[in-house]
Amino acid sequence: MEKLRMQSRDVVGCNVEKIAALFPHCVTERLNKDGKSELAIDFDKLRAELSDEVIETGEERYQFTWPDKRAASRLANEPTKMTLRPCREESVDYDTTQNLYIEGDNLDVLKCLRETYLGKVKMIYIDPPYNTGNDFVYNDDFAQTRGDFEAQSGLFDEDGNQTVDSMVRNTESNGRFHTDWLNMIYPRLKVARDLLSDDGVIFISIDDNEVENLRKVCDEIFGIENHIETVVWKNKYGAGAKTIGFISAHEYILIYSKRPISDITCEFVGEEREKYNKKDSKFSYRGPYRTQPLMTNSLGDRPNLMYSIYHNGVEIRPRKQWVWSKERMDAAIANDDVEFSLQKDGTYTVRSKSYLYDENGKIRRGKPVSVLNGPFTQDGTQETRELFNGKSIFDFTKPSELIKFLMGLEINGDDSKDYIILDFFSGSATTAHAVIKLNAEDGGHRKFIMVQLPEITDEKSQARKAGYKTICKIGEERIRRAGKKIKEESGLQGQDLDIGFRVLKLDTSNMEDVYYTPDAIDFYQIEGLINNVKPDRTSEDLLYQTILELGIELSAKIERKEIAGKEVFIVDDGYLVATFDKDVNETTITEIAKMRPSYFVMRDASAANDNVLDNFEQIFRHYSPETICKIL
Repeated sequence: MEKLRMQSRDVVGCNVEKIAALFPHCVTERLNKDGKSELAIDFDKLRAELSDEVIETGEERYQFTWPDKRAASRLANEPTKMTLRPCREESVDYDTTQNLYIEGDNLDVLKCLRETYLGKVKMIYIDPPYNTGNDFVYNDDFAQTRGDFEAQSGLFDEDGNQTVDSMVRNTESNGRFHTDWLNMIYPRLKVARDLLSDDGVIFISIDDNEVENLRKVCDEIFGIENHIETVVWKNKYGAGAKTIGFISAHEYILIYSKRPISDITCEFVGEEREKYNKKDSKFSYRGPYRTQPLMTNSLGDRPNLMYSIYHNGVEIRPRKQWVWSKERMDAAIANDDVEFSLQKDGTYTVRSKSYLYDENGKIRRGKPVSVLNGPFTQDGTQETRELFNGKSIFDFTKPSELIKFLMGLEINGDDSKDYIILDFFSGSATTAHAVIKLNAEDGGHRKFIMVQLPEITDEKSQARKAGYKTICKIGEERIRRAGKKIKEESGLQGQDLDIGFRVLKLDTSNMEDVYYTPDAIDFYQIEGLINNVKPDRTSEDLLYQTILELGIELSAKIERKEIAGKEVFIVDDGYLVATFDKDVNETTITEIAKMRPSYFVMRDASAANDNVLDNFEQIFRHYSPETICKIL
């Protein structure tokens, strides 16, 4: 049986294999730092294959760079042995929900998710820490291994929560003010791009301090041709407290797609909807409408737009030219989509009629505007205070209506309501709140994945006084309260609205070091080891690390069954069957083989005796030869 890796995908190794398939003579073998043979790229040969004019080192060319950029890029590609451990007691509707809430450093979490959710996420929204000098920035130390860094920096407290000691204040007095922020965001966006589906879109909130740098980073990672828009969001109302210079009342939302898009529309909301203030007595079923002029003041340089139309026997010519072609104009007049208004001087104004509702009674969609006037940050703050009984548990949150508007954007005409939304700087879980709210409104089945570092709350804050030790606990409680409130107000009690979430927590591998480097362990040390699994890990912990490696979604249905006295997990309706108990005999193996799973996984120490191991492959060959069997 093949052994499970029990770590995330080796991105560099996968890329080397792809190059080897295209240019086999450009790949050679070498000894790595451990003295083992590995494949490597001969870049001189590869350059010769890709161009007859090589860009030499030092040659001038346009590029965006900063100190440690290469290290940040390598960090994105490095595999991780970290894993996700389930926490049933903090979850809501654990066995049935499709939503996930993950506690942990988002870079390692994204790496854990990369294999399973590769190309499966339709929308990403993030509101990363702004580089203001007051916010903490994730500290990815390139000079130390992660293990050394964790050991020396006090990364976790005794309860496993992230402490502020593992992060640094990135003040403007720091010579690496922009560098540190870029090194934080760059690897996370690189990994996040892998998770986006081909029609996926990412939205990133940011302010003036790093918007220019973020735009350059995103142009590089997602491609400048995939930049959809940089939206200016008027995020607050009121005069503010600034007395010198301009009052800053806006932020930005950068929008990028995985692949070039052909169209994007949105439902009319707010001020746009209010403009539909006319009623059509003749066609009342069409609902309210607005008008726009059909005569343009542009120069009459297009003869095909300079023609006559007739109304009540009167010839009407444009002042300079029409907006529409004659064919389109005639069709609109015939459909009563044109409004003629007689003026005092006996001339007519001609305007097009645009209805709020389409022929199916649904609100029409139009082009979104690159300037959003609200909803405001104050709305988000008020929203969370109302959920937490008037207490300022988490101020200055994004309003859920903003995220809901972004989710409502229709990309390439796709109006799907069943997809995955990821937020890996989830904060107070506004995105999860918005997902539940929109699903309740339109009957959708969108699923969220929230990722948040378990930062310790300030001891003097209202959050700590209310019992919320970490930001994660605030986010989880907000989802509980918002879900309950939305379900009650929408009247969907007992109906198909998923307000639950599975809580998963990032942790070190379930496996002892001997699992990864058996050659480095002394023989007598191996003899003294009881097994290769850490003593504090459960069978369910092992199951989730297995699920990650096999590419099964973490929200998959999990059933427990007892077979011949042994605990057996049946995942995703039998796609995976696993057991991690000891003393597993032929009876258990035979019953599992009869279930004909796609994958079967067990521990190498699970077999009751040598006969079980001897008969194992024969049993599966007889009952389920297609099953892929793996051990850990």
